[in-house]
Amino acid sequence: MLQKEQQKRIFLSAPHMSGKEMNYINNAFETNWIAPLGPNVDAFEKEIANYVGVSEAVAVSSGTAAIHLALSLLDVKKGDIVFCSTLTFVASANPILYQGAEPVFIDSEPETWNMSPQALEKALKDSFMNGSLPKAVIVVNLYGQIAKMDEIVSLCNQYDVPIIEDAAESLGSTYKGKASGTFGKFGVFSFNGNKIITTSSGGMLVSNDVEAIKKARFLATQAKDPALHYQHSAIGFNYRMSNILAGIGRAQLEVLEQRVQARRLLFDRYNQGLCAIPGVQFMPELKDTKSNRWLTALTLDEKVTGASVYSIINALAEENIEARPVWKPLHMQPLFKGVDYFAHSENTSVSESLFNSGLCLPSGSNMSEEDQMRVIKCIEELLKLKV
Repeated sequence: MLQKEQQKRIFLSAPHMSGKEMNYINNAFETNWIAPLGPNVDAFEKEIANYVGVSEAVAVSSGTAAIHLALSLLDVKKGDIVFCSTLTFVASANPILYQGAEPVFIDSEPETWNMSPQALEKALKDSFMNGSLPKAVIVVNLYGQIAKMDEIVSLCNQYDVPIIEDAAESLGSTYKGKASGTFGKFGVFSFNGNKIITTSSGGMLVSNDVEAIKKARFLATQAKDPALHYQHSAIGFNYRMSNILAGIGRAQLEVLEQRVQARRLLFDRYNQGLCAIPGVQFMPELKDTKSNRWLTALTLDEKVTGASVYSIINALAEENIEARPVWKPLHMQPLFKGVDYFAHSENTSVSESLFNSGLCLPSGSNMSEEDQMRVIKCIEELLKLKV
């Protein structure tokens, strides 16, 4: 048997190239479209828009940049309030601070692990009574699972508050037959190296508001006025995607459905291998939705399993396997100390419970069944020793 230090490294979510990427990259080199923008960018935007079913898309340098542009387009500024899911990566909320606005964090609910309509309703009622409705609500689709969008859209429409759907992790997921990223005023995707498809780095802002996306392109290109000389009448950003990276994205998009199938199969194997262990529960999939299962996530009841999340992570690390806890809620982060937070109910903070008990397992679409069985066996052996 191989020594632990010689064992193959199993990553949480490694990039998975299709082999077709070089066709687009070579074409960019052959035509000398090396500078930012170009035919691949134009085509990638159209292909993403067609895939999810929206009017327009703009390719940018990251998902964070896309959120920042969305907030700029909604005229979020200093003194404004923006509601945001708390159980997410900090990139969902940092752009709120870029604009000088104040975040208010909304708890998760147990059926999707995403924004709680119950907590959102209370937050909207309170803000309405105080005369301080949010300028926007940023709803995050965690680990590929779409939030309860019917309820969330209804609540936001009631108060005329626009939604930014942070679908960075959920490209390829659907809710009642509709693609993620298409429920709000704006949708956001990420093509970071660990996402279900990647451009190395990059993101996309999508919307049915054609004029808004036109303005987003303007802002993302340093807000350069249409003049022969360099003239600027507004603050702009250097946020556009390069033609080479967009070429990678085009090849990746061609195999997106295969990547979704692969990750869902990984989830099924994990579920079959570990669900019988007392105290282990997997992230649910809401009825009438299809998650891309970007990451397979589960919870451990330490009182039942006798093992903590970190004991599992450490045991896997000793076998050269990467695993991670779920996101630490943003309302618990030092950066946001003192920020308002609305829990799912008076005595229940679902996001905090998930942080304390949640575990993300290696879920790369290029992960072999043999490697996955290594992960399952390691967890089984640890929990059997503890039970």
